[in-house]
Amino acid sequence: MSHDHDDRPRLTAAQAAAVLDPPPGRNGGDLVVESLQGLGATTVFGLPGQHALGVFDAVRRSSLRYVGLRVENNAGFAADAYGRITGEVAPLLLSTGPGALTSLAALQEAAAASAPVLAITSQIPVAGLGGGRHGYLHELRDQQASVRDIVKSVHTVRTASQIPSAIAAAWESALTAPPGPVWVEIPQDVLLAETVLPVVSAMDATPRELHPRPELTIAAAHLLSHAERPVIIAGGGVVRSDASGKLRALAEKLDAPVVTTFGGKGAFPWEHPLSLRSWLEDRHTTAFLEDADVLLVVGSGLGELSSNYHTFRPRGRVIQIEADAGKLESNHPALGIHSDAREALADLLDAVERREDPEAPERVRTVLEKVRGRIDAQGLALEQQVLAAVREALPDAAPSFWDMTILAYWAWSAFDARRPNTMHSAQGAGGLGYAFPAAVGAAVADPTQPVLAVSGDGGAMYSLAELATARQYDLPLTWLIVDDGGYGILREYMTDAFGETTGTELSRPDFVALAASFGVPAVRTTPESLATDLREALAAPGPSVVVLPALLRMFEPTHL
Repeated sequence: MSHDHDDRPRLTAAQAAAVLDPPPGRNGGDLVVESLQGLGATTVFGLPGQHALGVFDAVRRSSLRYVGLRVENNAGFAADAYGRITGEVAPLLLSTGPGALTSLAALQEAAAASAPVLAITSQIPVAGLGGGRHGYLHELRDQQASVRDIVKSVHTVRTASQIPSAIAAAWESALTAPPGPVWVEIPQDVLLAETVLPVVSAMDATPRELHPRPELTIAAAHLLSHAERPVIIAGGGVVRSDASGKLRALAEKLDAPVVTTFGGKGAFPWEHPLSLRSWLEDRHTTAFLEDADVLLVVGSGLGELSSNYHTFRPRGRVIQIEADAGKLESNHPALGIHSDAREALADLLDAVERREDPEAPERVRTVLEKVRGRIDAQGLALEQQVLAAVREALPDAAPSFWDMTILAYWAWSAFDARRPNTMHSAQGAGGLGYAFPAAVGAAVADPTQPVLAVSGDGGAMYSLAELATARQYDLPLTWLIVDDGGYGILREYMTDAFGETTGTELSRPDFVALAASFGVPAVRTTPESLATDLREALAAPGPSVVVLPALLRMFEPTHL
């Protein structure tokens, strides 16, 4: 048997010379940088630390763009947003111990939201690995153990020659559906040691494709084609896999109403006649979904928020398309299809028969009218006015990032994202401080669009240091801070549950003056002037802050 190797990559004479006589003075940090560049990285986020200086010095000598934030967790949020906006892997450079651990809340959010973040962290010298107590600075007994429950995969390097393969394997893992954060750790002495290895070239880390099994597609297509009342729930997996167009085509072929989860905002046109929008925390929507004889769930695990706090009880057949095998049937029995949303929707679109249901748009209108009536009866005009002002001021293509704050909880249900992959929040893991550093990452990813961050005053306090980052890099982002004097949603929860609050009331700075001290223009606004002030801020170059003193309330829940 003969083998044809003519398709192998050929080196030019110059490349061959570089392989045989690599440039002097390179170290393990250079191998990290060369591997990242070989895989297509152009930008890295991070924060330097003593053990990681080898890789940071190599970044200085490379063409990579380095964006440094002031807190590791914020650097993680910025990388998360960069990954969401671009769909590319976002490298995050961290130091050992405290630096690595400070990033974990951000990596949990990236895992929940399927954002491809590649955390590359340093380690104590090789001699200290293995759980002994040697007293190295930043030493942990087992640094990997702190992250294994959070990231998709962990890759440890002990020699320089392992660096390119470890980074390539992590890169592939980060992009394989469902995408998510991964972890590579490299000891300090490996990063600093000079290497005579050739310059890294011809890197390949192609993510594995996740196709649906054909018998499952046939079964699902039969159920949907012959359903009397099919309905679709579209989750974040539709957005992450860029499948919004296929979702719309399938819904229109089936005349099936569509509701998007909070992670799936923008996956389906808000004003479409079949759009139930995102009112998942509403009993009228829950009842409509329960009445479906076939319910297609795409890219969602039907978790707490997507199931109206687990009060949802489907009566019909459920078809669940999910790239995370652990989420299949985790909350409801279903015809589970382990697949990337885009691949499964494409196959279903070919396999289903066209069905017509001229009454479907009217049923959708009826549900939305009931929802509107319920909200309007609660005296919440201020909240709706503020949300409408944000929508009016924000350009359609501009991305927005929302912290865990009352206005964001309104936006989950009531905000028209208008385009896929433009509205992002921290609702996956639910941590505070996400919005502004994430907006930094988005502005780095696409500086041609203004970016909006929305925080409450409590969440804003997590991220104030990044005003310096926004100013340093002159990023086009606007930060809307809704100042209600504390943790507003927790104030409501505790008042409802216990009649009084503990730990919710906060002393806070003059945000306008504080922003000005960073060289960032800021304005104090009112609900009436919010749209104008936000529009002007978003149109101005560089960073800006808009502060809205307002006490907003949530609409009444329906799951209790």
